Amino acid sequence: MEIGVYTFVENTADPASGKTLSPEQRLRDLMEEVALADQVGLDVFGIGEHHRPDFLASAPTMLLAAAAERSKRIRLSTAVTVLSSDDPVRVYEQFATLDLLSGGRAEIMAGRGSFIESFPLFGYDLNDYDELFAEKLELLVAVRDHERVTWQGAHRAPLRNQAVYPRTPHKIPIWVAVGGNPPSAIRAGTLGLPMALAIIGGMPERFSPFIDVFRQAAKQAGHHAETLPVGINTHGYVADTSQQAADEFFPSYAAQMTHIGRERGWPPTTRAQFNAALGLRNHLAVGSPEQVIEKILYQHEALGHQRYLMQMSVGTMPHAQTIRSIELFGTKVAPTVRSALR
Repeated sequence: MEIGVYTFVENTADPASGKTLSPEQRLRDLMEEVALADQVGLDVFGIGEHHRPDFLASAPTMLLAAAAERSKRIRLSTAVTVLSSDDPVRVYEQFATLDLLSGGRAEIMAGRGSFIESFPLFGYDLNDYDELFAEKLELLVAVRDHERVTWQGAHRAPLRNQAVYPRTPHKIPIWVAVGGNPPSAIRAGTLGLPMALAIIGGMPERFSPFIDVFRQAAKQAGHHAETLPVGINTHGYVADTSQQAADEFFPSYAAQMTHIGRERGWPPTTRAQFNAALGLRNHLAVGSPEQVIEKILYQHEALGHQRYLMQMSVGTMPHAQTIRSIELFGTKVAPTVRSALR
């Protein structure tokens, strides 16, 4: 199993101190996180695109390019690229450049976006939400696979035997990010693309039908369905003890989830709800290394995925705590999980 971390580069007030880092300091901290994740042997570092005041990742490819110079082997991915409000040709150009800079470590995780700020920002109609993603994903795959492309759609000027540069000798992986939408899983399988399944609530085992429809769609489209990778993305945090992990992670997690929930009509996140989500069958991978190992292996038994990414920074916590979590995740959790599954 490939194991890694992802972040939206949150930069909100620390619930304990009430202080917010300068954007410059938060980005310096991010580069330290990437460098450490690389050093401790994690496989993937993902940065998600958002266009909000509480995140600093509106230009994730810029951050990944900087991360390429601070790392040697870790794969560098978005988590996600909001493809619906971007231009697939430009996306490929940026990632081909990143791939060349990083020695073949670039990946794209394409999604429709769980937030909608980018649509009015770049002049797209939310009524075209699904159609935009389907059309642009098709074009992105075509541009990746062919130097010259002839293509026509409803939401972009056509291409007529036009070339896209630079090219990279590697076939950049394009993962399709899926939340709770079965058509997205079907689309990924039909195109023969790997699927990244975001699980931010509930019991992960209940998401197995998404994997089933993904593989069924891939098989019907003539792809080798059983070899297409599936990734699971969840919230998590690792500390030396389970109590320490829960106590350190809860304040920032609750503050951010309550903030987002206020926009979406969710009730505030309580400690009782949080504690319930720590159980083996629930989604939060928060605990000691031994507990997190047990949870990842339990989820793998239920879902059979090939990649696991953990979002440690849900809200803002002290940088030193995030660094310690990455260290434990890379030196304690990842080797044990890989050994158990090998």
